Amino acid sequence: MWNIKCLLLFLTLFLPMGTTAGIAQVPSAAVNIPNFRDPNVRLVKPEGMNITRLRFLTTTDFPPFNFIDRDKLLSGFHVELARQICNELEILGLCQIQAVPWNELDQAMESGEGEAIIAGLEMSYETKKKYDFSLPFLQIPARFTALRGSDLAEPMARSLFKKKTALVKGSAHARYFKAVFEGRKYIEYESLAEAKKALQDKTVDTLFTDAVSLVFWLPSNAAGNCCKLVGGPYISREYFGNGLSVAVTRGNPKLVDAINFALGRINDNGKFGELYLRYFPLGLF
Repeated sequence: MWNIKCLLLFLTLFLPMGTTAGIAQVPSAAVNIPNFRDPNVRLVKPEGMNITRLRFLTTTDFPPFNFIDRDKLLSGFHVELARQICNELEILGLCQIQAVPWNELDQAMESGEGEAIIAGLEMSYETKKKYDFSLPFLQIPARFTALRGSDLAEPMARSLFKKKTALVKGSAHARYFKAVFEGRKYIEYESLAEAKKALQDKTVDTLFTDAVSLVFWLPSNAAGNCCKLVGGPYISREYFGNGLSVAVTRGNPKLVDAINFALGRINDNGKFGELYLRYFPLGLF
């Protein structure tokens, strides 16, 4: 989960003062919109769902996915995606989105306060004991960033010869780097902030971490226009998980099918792309 500094950075960069309806868009002609919709999977809207209400639970501490904006409103990519899901199912009037603390999500679901979670809950062996999951609608790739003027490019294994990469100690990205770029030099740091500073100080030649952290750091004052994305993107279910999905109370396959149908429609009709550009105007891929 991101902390309050990440939220303030996101609001400063992409939510101008006075904005109430969403995130200001910036030129995005070069942004690649990811598509995780399998065209070979035929999604059909289930019949006889008999949905009387659909309550999504989320949190407020994971910008730009879910957060409280300057107008004290629950906002974010997940929030708007939940509304789009309800719209595609033609149940917008029956749709509710409520924020609870991250460590209370399970309890809230167990007590019947919601039917679905859209908050970045990881699909894992343990969580699948409690929930069924929709198809993934987004994966967060790993990316390299290097100083402006750097000639690093794919294939990165070759470019990184005799170069040093900053990694966050104990992170999934550090484990991935060691496995995939075996033999390439690296320095591990206790925090992402230390790794970023090492890159700015030219102690290392590049930094490898998650794309979300990088795309909101690069245009910030803290980065000082120091760096750019190079190589990638890199996706790995083994190291970075199965992607972002909607978690649903177990034993409700019709609801899972309905959400999958809605996600497919949102992707096909361009609504997903609109949300992606609104909340990730610099792109992740």
